[in-house]
Amino acid sequence: MKHLKSIKIIEQEIFQEFEIFDTWMEKYEYLIDLGKQLENFPDEWKTEDNKIHGCQSSVWFKTGLKNNLFTCSAVSDSAIVSGLIALLMRIYNNKNPRDIIETEPSFISLIGLSEHLSTTRNNGLNLMMKRIKQDAGLIVKNI
Repeated sequence: MKHLKSIKIIEQEIFQEFEIFDTWMEKYEYLIDLGKQLENFPDEWKTEDNKIHGCQSSVWFKTGLKNNLFTCSAVSDSAIVSGLIALLMRIYNNKNPRDIIETEPSFISLIGLSEHLSTTRNNGLNLMMKRIKQDAGLIVKNI
């Protein structure tokens, strides 16, 4: 099995990618491009249980455990939220669920997202991260 990068290393890589851009308009465009690359999310996964409640846009999350690693897939009807999901997938998909619970996310402050997202998008991002941590916690409890 190939060595998996740690959450902190991935966050640092994301920070370096965002540093390339001079303006927040360019950073938003990059986020939107990332969102366009999300893997397919089957319609049958768009259930009430998988829906993130409290987000302004529609967001669905499906999480699980495969080969003892936390897996997650998600989709949104918003271009910028899809980009945020792409970042979350990159950081948390195929990671040890314990690492997810124990590692506080720093990429949001590193790239300045919290100051540049609207209140509702910030709220949505926090709800998505809470869901990831909550689901990873349930998996750890059941291992």
